[in-house]
Formats: sequence, structure tokens, C-alpha cells
Amino acid sequence: QLQLVESGGGLVQPGGSLRLSCAASGFRLDYFVIGWFRQAPGKEREGISCISRAGGSTKFPDSVKGRFTISRDNAKNTVYLQMNSLKPEDTAVYYCAAVGGSVCSSERKYDYWGQGTQVTVSS
Repeated sequence: QLQLVESGGGLVQPGGSLRLSCAASGFRLDYFVIGWFRQAPGKEREGISCISRAGGSTKFPDSVKGRFTISRDNAKNTVYLQMNSLKPEDTAVYYCAAVGGSVCSSERKYDYWGQGTQVTVSS
């Protein structure tokens, strides 16, 4: 069974940091481009990062650029999203997703999705 599981979410104060993990079971993550998405209540899902299979290409929208980084540890079959300088507007459910091929883009149709992890930024 192919599965993605996110973890690492929680409640953090503004300015704080969290590291989200996306672990795969049933398939090798290094065969896929991995994307991170988020969805806040009442808003559309937003693509916030992706990383190519070899990890050489990453993309971020302006809303998180300079604060979020993405990395992958293929030996652990896991992709990470490091989030620093968190703001209340970063509050959302964060999802990771996988798609084949080599193009890193949040606009692609991703094939596999995790269940999401809640991130709440509040004082």
C-alpha cells in the first residue's frame, strides 16, 4: 500500500519554528518529485514548496521564501519542510504529495497525498 504520512505539526508562537516530515511507505520517495501544500480554513489549497528527485531544484512562493526550506533524505525515505519565523498567516493544514517525473512544480497533478498535519501559529 502506497502511503505518505506527515508529522511534526503543532502549536507554535509567532516567530517560532517547526520541522514537518513526510515519510513514505510502500514506495521509494526518490523516484518522485515531492511537493508541500497547505490549506487554511476558507481558503484554497496553496502550493508552497517542491523538491526534485535529486534535491537540486526547489521552489517557493514569495509568501514563504526565505523562511521555509525543503530537503530530502532518500536513505530515510523522508522529505522535510523546515519552517522558520512562523507567522499567524502560516496557520493551515500542511500536506505532502508525490508525483512522478522530474519537473518540480506545484502546478502538476500529484498522484499521492498524505492526510495532513495541522500547524497553528498563535500567541
